Amino acid sequence: MLICGLKLSHDGGLALVEDGRLLLSVEREKVGNGRRFQPLDRLEQVEDLLAGEGIAPGDIDRFVVDGWFAPLGEDQRHPVLHVTYHGRPARLPVAPYQDVPGADVLAPHPFTGLPLGTTTHPYSSYHHSTQHLIGAYATSPFARRGQDALVLVWDGGMPPVLYRVDPEPLRVTRLGELFPLYGSVFADFCAALPPFRGAQPATTDPHLMPRNLDVAGKAMAYAALGTDDPGFDSLLSADLDARELSYTMGDELAHALTDDGPSPWPDATGADLIATFQGYLGRRLRTALAAAVRDGDLPPRLCLSGGCALNIKWNSLLRSCGLFDAVWVPPFPNDSGAALGAATVEWVRTGGRPVLDWSVHRGPRLRPAEGDPAGWTSAPCDIDALAHVLHDTGAPVVVLTGRAELGPRALGHRSILAPATDPGMKQHLNRLKDREDYRPVAPVCLEHRAPELFSPGTPDPHMLFDHDTRAGWESKVPAVVHLDGTARLQTVSDRESPFLHALLTAYEKLSGLPLLCNTSANHKGRGFFPDVASAAAWGRVPAIWSEGRLYRRT
Repeated sequence: MLICGLKLSHDGGLALVEDGRLLLSVEREKVGNGRRFQPLDRLEQVEDLLAGEGIAPGDIDRFVVDGWFAPLGEDQRHPVLHVTYHGRPARLPVAPYQDVPGADVLAPHPFTGLPLGTTTHPYSSYHHSTQHLIGAYATSPFARRGQDALVLVWDGGMPPVLYRVDPEPLRVTRLGELFPLYGSVFADFCAALPPFRGAQPATTDPHLMPRNLDVAGKAMAYAALGTDDPGFDSLLSADLDARELSYTMGDELAHALTDDGPSPWPDATGADLIATFQGYLGRRLRTALAAAVRDGDLPPRLCLSGGCALNIKWNSLLRSCGLFDAVWVPPFPNDSGAALGAATVEWVRTGGRPVLDWSVHRGPRLRPAEGDPAGWTSAPCDIDALAHVLHDTGAPVVVLTGRAELGPRALGHRSILAPATDPGMKQHLNRLKDREDYRPVAPVCLEHRAPELFSPGTPDPHMLFDHDTRAGWESKVPAVVHLDGTARLQTVSDRESPFLHALLTAYEKLSGLPLLCNTSANHKGRGFFPDVASAAAWGRVPAIWSEGRLYRRT
């Protein structure tokens, strides 16, 4: 059975699942230097993405469209997405954004009228929260082992909700909301404070493109400039608990702390407020989970999903808190994994086992190079020679190879790699990418040596937890150490990333160091470079390596 999952709103994308195996997952932003968070709102783009894989709409057995929270009009039972097909408007009803207590979490919402190819097709839709839930569990090691697990879904438009998944026979139980705060509260709070204030549109309509999509990640890094003071947790709880649940709670809290009369924290900087609020949310999450685990006979395994699972501070806190034997976060916990999640729900609901055969490198293919770009020359260069280039020049290299990564993190197939030994390399890379100077650069490290350099240094192939840099290593690899002494580590094994493993092994032989800097290769505000020509047109790095050739500016 060939299933096509579609995410048509922000972070739009398409995924193909065949008999429980992921064939590909393509986000619109990763095609042709697309804008970040771009919707897939022109359905002819679906035809183009399928054609790139040699597939016609008629080859698809089932289509699935992710649910959303578009506003309901009169006499509407379902939200409706307004898209176009070859310039003609199309209205597609979908499932609501979130499941409700007492309902079947896996219940499908069947519809007709998806225009693709020469006809219209029937399609299913599931709650947006359901695709997060099943996408996280089905890609987890717990699913492969047939183990039950808890799944926490905390996305921008919903409070944190805890579920239990029992795989055989499949049963999903909604255990309930942990507390009444939408996942967007952190980004909205930060967006009301400098340096993020005024950077986003003033609209507060969550049914349009959500606000502040690019704020949370920057604010997580900016928090290292401040001090987290848990002594203000009770004040924050009192303010938030007194408010009605809304999409403006974060803004209102920030203004209450800074604009409404004498400040309860007069000496606090914006970074202090952001650091404290981030710490408060993590502690509140840990406390709520501790209460849930204490009050029920629940499995000691946890999956995290939804946009909030991109916060490495919260992920690390939950992994180290002692409540769970293991914590899993997929590399696409935000809406970049929504098409994959939707297709997986359909596979599971139609009788498939709740486990997905997948790889993180199932994104778009690298477009082939058509000769040398103007102003560049190329020559053969194997992986050992690339290691020499990095070691001997000390300069960054754009690396493009194979299929792109799933999710928002560049994991070696669409990366800028550089030695980490120069204290100025982080600032250099941030300048190249037009990023703020407080933004960190991640280390990519051989898995078996990571515990020497970082604590805990456990395997983290998808860059979703933070690690402390061990004493003595800060001066050896200063470019990958964040302002607070931590690093967003990516570990590499030959099983999961043979190219990066071979490169790091060769670089280690030359330098004695098992790691490099890794940041994404892209135009500012765009998805990963789809080809050598795009990287050459950007032109800010003097060398590009792709599929065994090294391109240099003349």
